[in-house]
Amino acid sequence: MALNSLSGRFLILTAVFVMFAEVMIFVPSVARFREDYLQLRLEKAQIASLALLANDMIDAGLERELLENAGVYNVVLRRDEARQLILSSEIPAPVSATYDLRDPAGLELIRDAMLRLLRSGNDVIRVIGDPVREAGQLIEVTMDSAPMRAEMVEYGARILALSAVISAVTALLLFLSVRGLIVRPIKRVVAAMTSYAEAPEDARRIIVPTAGVRELRDAEVALAELQTHLSGALRQKDRLAQLGGAVAKISHDLRNILTTAQLFGDRLERSEDPMVKRAAPKLVSSISRAVNLCESTLAFGKAEEPPPALDRLMLADLVADVVEAERLACGDHDVSFSEDVPATLSIRADPEQLYRVIGNLLRNARQAIIASGESGEIAVQAEETDRDWIVRIRDTGPGLPPKARDHLFQPFQGGTRKGGFGLGLAIAQELIRGHGGRLMLETTGPEGTTFTIHLPKVVVELDAAAE
Repeated sequence: MALNSLSGRFLILTAVFVMFAEVMIFVPSVARFREDYLQLRLEKAQIASLALLANDMIDAGLERELLENAGVYNVVLRRDEARQLILSSEIPAPVSATYDLRDPAGLELIRDAMLRLLRSGNDVIRVIGDPVREAGQLIEVTMDSAPMRAEMVEYGARILALSAVISAVTALLLFLSVRGLIVRPIKRVVAAMTSYAEAPEDARRIIVPTAGVRELRDAEVALAELQTHLSGALRQKDRLAQLGGAVAKISHDLRNILTTAQLFGDRLERSEDPMVKRAAPKLVSSISRAVNLCESTLAFGKAEEPPPALDRLMLADLVADVVEAERLACGDHDVSFSEDVPATLSIRADPEQLYRVIGNLLRNARQAIIASGESGEIAVQAEETDRDWIVRIRDTGPGLPPKARDHLFQPFQGGTRKGGFGLGLAIAQELIRGHGGRLMLETTGPEGTTFTIHLPKVVVELDAAAE
């Protein structure tokens, strides 16, 4: 509906405010009209009394005509400290109210006027005022209130009709002004946003600021800058996506090639040639690193990790499986494992994804301890609060290097060990965020490193959790 639009509601508000202003004018105007009406009756009564003073003897018909012309029943004039009934006739009813106009207060005039408008009957009232040109101390008349009220109603109707016309014209002019100065530019911005959303890569759809109103022009300029940056980011994202696809293909083929080379490297290690014996371990190590890079790149290069399939699982069983696999990978190295997970602790998570996260953290800790050449311990501890399940992986390794701390969870930058690429932690963080949780570095230093996983007990929207 038009009334639900900005211009429609502005039209209604304008009409209401103008009418409110007119009502504020109407009340004192009616009160002023009533005062002028009564003053006019006093002046006419004074003129009629002057005619009698000029000629002491007038017949009853002329006296009645003077009173009818003044619109009063009688006239009392005080002159020379004497109160004198100048003109008189029969009063049909007792006097119901007396009004003194010699020094009236504004609020009193407004109150009396509004009460008279609300009272529809005909009363006899007494009015006292000052004579014109100081022709006495005071003049007093009695009169009917009905004719005065009728003229007040007619006058008020004219004011309200004029106010309605003024309100309609003012509201229409403001409506047209708002529609031209505000609504149309806003619609243009909305249309530009809609058009840009259809094809954000098309630079021709970026809005060109043309608004004359400064605030709207600032909004258009800000929108144009946002669209320009977004278009550039989308183009860069497309290029990165294409590059990522190419890298994934290369990594896949390269991994197959390197796997074959790894097999030959294993055979070279069994050679009796001293030169080959010295070079073979380095060659195998380099090939293994290359294979790991290819596999990590393929894992990270997936378009998107699937949403977690949340299910109830016993955390102690899952941790035991991960720890057993890492024990086997230690070989002859002096690395011990400890588990402090309540046997009855049941959590809600994706078993496969949580296995990958905990396995990645344990593997990083194991490799850091082995690389230090010292013995060490890796501990897995779990607990729950009213809101979260908390899993801590603590090791006694050498701690994270400064570069890893500065770029933690950033792919290809946050590697936690020499020769690492930082993809494992980036993938682990993404998986935990998909659960609506957090993966944090709690402490790190020469005494060891601690990572903490927080998994919320409340089920939330995955998109909101990722944000």
